[in-house]
Amino acid sequence: MSIARIAVLTVLAMIAFAGNSLLCRAALKAPAIDAASFTTIRMVSGALVLWLIVRLTRRSHSGDGNWRSALALFGYAAAFSFAYGSLPAASGALVLFGAVQLTMIGHGLWSGERFQAVQVVGLLMAIAGLVSLLLPGLSAPPLAGALLMVCAGLSWGVYSLRAKGQGDPTRVTAGNFLRTVPMALAVSLVMHDQVSISTAGFWWAVSSGALASALGYAIWYTALPALKATNAAVVQLSVPVIAALGAVVFLDEQLSLRLWLASPVILGGIGLVIAGGRRA
Repeated sequence: MSIARIAVLTVLAMIAFAGNSLLCRAALKAPAIDAASFTTIRMVSGALVLWLIVRLTRRSHSGDGNWRSALALFGYAAAFSFAYGSLPAASGALVLFGAVQLTMIGHGLWSGERFQAVQVVGLLMAIAGLVSLLLPGLSAPPLAGALLMVCAGLSWGVYSLRAKGQGDPTRVTAGNFLRTVPMALAVSLVMHDQVSISTAGFWWAVSSGALASALGYAIWYTALPALKATNAAVVQLSVPVIAALGAVVFLDEQLSLRLWLASPVILGGIGLVIAGGRRA
């Protein structure tokens, strides 16, 4: 695979991942759809597109997903949707990314991984930045939404950790998406009295599932084998930045001073952890 193709695929994947935040926030801000229905439509459309990709590309038969991973995936998707009922897209993307990375870093420490001094500094920076972003104040994001997004990040971190070594990643993701459908339908059934779906909301949810999620993951998994692990981790630092820029341009959000100050601390801290690991 050429360097140019790798770069294009990587950029498209990062835009897709950031697009999930923008699509969800746009749909729930209007509000054009309720959070439970958004989650259900997203998972159904994502499962269908991933199934088609697996069938059309005749991918390896290794790995079909499992119910535990699917539960973590659903936990991420549901908390993500409900969080964006009140949380701005830019803040949500930063909290999500920070929680995901801290979950995975924490797992490394728990498993006995030894950190260099620079990594310890980076970890403390990232935690301090995330805490400062969530502290009460006029410019703080809504606490309930922020805590839900932290839960979404924890769930996605767990899902990512469980996905390692389970087989073909696209096929595994397709299987897990399919398993989330009955979970999402159950939540929608329980919350049937709050169901509200407009045409625009429906298509935003479909776009999130089919394009930003399914195609985004398929593109990322295509580019990933050609990227070094460190480069793959570093490039993901761009997702909250892309989401923040998109929120300003497309959702007319105003970025608070607190967000401006917390972002480089969180992303810089995670960058130090990644860079320190590479040197080690």
